[in-house]
Amino acid sequence: MAAALGPLTRVFRLSSSICRIHRLLPTRSSQRRGIASCVDPAHGLTDEQKEFQKVAFDFAANEMAPHMAEWDQKEIFPVETMRKAAQLGFGGIYVQPDVGGSGLSRLDTSVIFEALSTGCVSTTAYISIHNMCAWMIDTFGNNEQREKFCPDLCSMEKFASYCLTEPGSGSDAASLLTSAQQKGDHYILNGSKAFISGGGDTDVYVVMCRTGGKGPKGISCLVVEKGTPGLSFGKKEKKVGWNSQPTRAVIFEDCAVPVTNLLGEEGQGFSIAMKGLNGGRINIASCSLGAAHACVQLARDHLLVRKQFGETLSNNQFLQFKLAEMATKLVASRLLVREAATALQENRTDAVSLCAMAKLFATDECFDICNQALQMHGGYGYLKDYAVQQFVRDIRVHQILEGTNEVMRMIISRNLLTES
Repeated sequence: MAAALGPLTRVFRLSSSICRIHRLLPTRSSQRRGIASCVDPAHGLTDEQKEFQKVAFDFAANEMAPHMAEWDQKEIFPVETMRKAAQLGFGGIYVQPDVGGSGLSRLDTSVIFEALSTGCVSTTAYISIHNMCAWMIDTFGNNEQREKFCPDLCSMEKFASYCLTEPGSGSDAASLLTSAQQKGDHYILNGSKAFISGGGDTDVYVVMCRTGGKGPKGISCLVVEKGTPGLSFGKKEKKVGWNSQPTRAVIFEDCAVPVTNLLGEEGQGFSIAMKGLNGGRINIASCSLGAAHACVQLARDHLLVRKQFGETLSNNQFLQFKLAEMATKLVASRLLVREAATALQENRTDAVSLCAMAKLFATDECFDICNQALQMHGGYGYLKDYAVQQFVRDIRVHQILEGTNEVMRMIISRNLLTES
């Protein structure tokens, strides 16, 4: 009975947090009430999901959006802001409640990440990666591992990074070379990981490494803690976007990791990595939705006030049609992402392909939406005083990471051509 009540208790606690945040933070009702009904992201949600969404929108408007440009320009990793988000249950959204998670569904998670991304895509994207790592430990770890790592990750007292990509293995992840040889009660890691979000600033690294032969069946998953001898980091990368989160190479030189930090069994690592990425693809697609939603709003508002040739741009039929296309792409993307989230939650046979479809379609279409919004702003859109350019820069990478969109096409076509 106590176990059955766990999720309900967590929902009550999260609802209490929602009520508290509404008392503490001035709401920006104009942002929410100004949403045209045809693109309203609350459509189709339960009352409970609308509450989660509302608190995420309010948090984005009050705690993230005012600092988005500064975090980008000064490359600030907003640790304290993320810990405030964790107080609302956003540090382990789909982690089980017995280790500090919120125990929410994949659809709930998508709704939350979409809302948060309207305040800062880069920061929300990191939070989504952190959530994926926490879920992997929660799902594939034993009780000791779950109790050791998950509570601090869910509260964001500690932060996590996902380590799969290497300098020589990006899309071909199964060819990774980082090795882990067991010596006594430790694995000795050697190799390096590239493009690691949070690298150097985070505390827990979920690392895919080779403990066996070639191919995916030789890969295992280890949790490496910051401060472990032999763990070091490369220089902080200079990026087009995603500047509120650091990106570095993660380097292992005779790095001794306890055998007790092995997630699952030897040879299970590639499967763990891919299952994590299925959810990660929905999360990143959801971040793209938030950016696109914000840009549709920005473009609409600009068209209503900007005058050329003696009238507002909103009277120009070409721009009216472009705005209509943007709204249509946004809603179509959202529906596909939410369908994929539901499929993954229900462990449906079409879940993997739908996650790939959602990631492919939403990240492509949402980038086009943001880019078109910038074009509608004219020269102003190219200035860093205007948020639209940052949304464009921040979501461009969504078409590359969590599996490139070319790889998404491979996954989808393989499913179509192999199923009878």
